[in-house]
Amino acid sequence: MKKFAVLGAVALFAGMNAQEVETVGFNMGDTFITGSVGFSNQTTGDIKNNTFTIAPSVGYFVNSNMAIGARVGFTSSNDKNTVATVETSDKDNTFAVGAFGRYYWMPASRFSVFGELAANYANTKNTLKAGNVSTESKADGFNFAFAPGINYFLSPNFAVEATWGVLNYSSVKPDVDGATATDSFSVGLDLNNIALGLVYKF
Repeated sequence: MKKFAVLGAVALFAGMNAQEVETVGFNMGDTFITGSVGFSNQTTGDIKNNTFTIAPSVGYFVNSNMAIGARVGFTSSNDKNTVATVETSDKDNTFAVGAFGRYYWMPASRFSVFGELAANYANTKNTLKAGNVSTESKADGFNFAFAPGINYFLSPNFAVEATWGVLNYSSVKPDVDGATATDSFSVGLDLNNIALGLVYKF
């Protein structure tokens, strides 16, 4: 009788594990939310920098391997300095909106690899202030980026992901008459180009 009880418990445990394995990962029709939130503070002598970023994204699997999605973002960066008892500041507020497409290898498993192609539009407002005198300027820009990434499920609904921004093309133009755009192309191959995020699947 005890043997049958032990065998039954083993079978139940194996069934639960099998069910969990089946539900971990992405499948066609799944929706997920991901993104990042960050804050940094840096001080060098009289120069202080505060940066805050929030960038949520939502994606949907249109088939077993491919997901499409949209994202928004806001970044605020403020540099403060004191020159001859006059406090100066250089503040940038950037709003961004974009779309992305991802192709996943082994999406239905706990660990998967993907490639992401994204396009984004951003508007930046810059405020320079010295004492009681301030000036404002604006710029519009867009960029295209390709980044490989990895995804690992911690549970059936939560996963962590990391992307590595390898290729990026951007164009930024000040919002004034007669201004010319600044175009740039970059290849990021160092650890500064790694972005981490938390994924929720529902």
